[in-house]
Amino acid sequence: MTRLIRETQNITENNLKTLTTRRALAGALALAPLLAILNARAQGMAAVGQLAPDFSAIDALGKSHKLSDFNGKLVVLEWTNPGCPFVKKHYSGDKTGNMQSLQKEFTAKGVVWLSINSTEAANVDYLPPAKLTSWQLDKGASPTAMLMDESGKIGQLYGAKTTPHLYIISRQGVLLYAGGIDSIASARVDDIKTATNYVRQGLTEALAGKPVSVAVSNAYGCSIKYKT
Repeated sequence: MTRLIRETQNITENNLKTLTTRRALAGALALAPLLAILNARAQGMAAVGQLAPDFSAIDALGKSHKLSDFNGKLVVLEWTNPGCPFVKKHYSGDKTGNMQSLQKEFTAKGVVWLSINSTEAANVDYLPPAKLTSWQLDKGASPTAMLMDESGKIGQLYGAKTTPHLYIISRQGVLLYAGGIDSIASARVDDIKTATNYVRQGLTEALAGKPVSVAVSNAYGCSIKYKT
């Protein structure tokens, strides 16, 4: 009987430890978006709920753009690198890929879509403006502009870490969303159809005047090849 009681106590203690660990993990995951926002604010970078930092850049066609010129419109910032497998996943297909479809769908609704390439010029993945433009045409991409950020200043200002990494900015210039394109962190094209597309969801909500239900998520992809 004594042995049975001890074994029962051990099982109960182990179950309690497991439950405690799971609760701690769930709590940490729930706090992750808030910690990301606080960390961005502490480092002086763009943070959800705050005004998006203004910037200017030259696009792949040589035209100058300034973020503040688009006040009054929803803006998407999309960090990209054509050589990244995760970017290839979302640009797969003949002009019908996930990213191209999003660009086409929402620019038709008046959203400004700025693709940004922060790959440093010395990196093997770097594509000069002419080749980036050729890649866009080949993929049927239709962003408002492809911005060149070889210095990495814009990417670092926004804390962009991966390609792709996406941001949504409100008509009032407030950062509404920062994170991954969707909920399944993989390079598998087949995962697109079962993932929750956070960008489509956020833009749909913002266009309807509703709060963005998922404001921060984990961006996944290749690390941005910043200038060192």
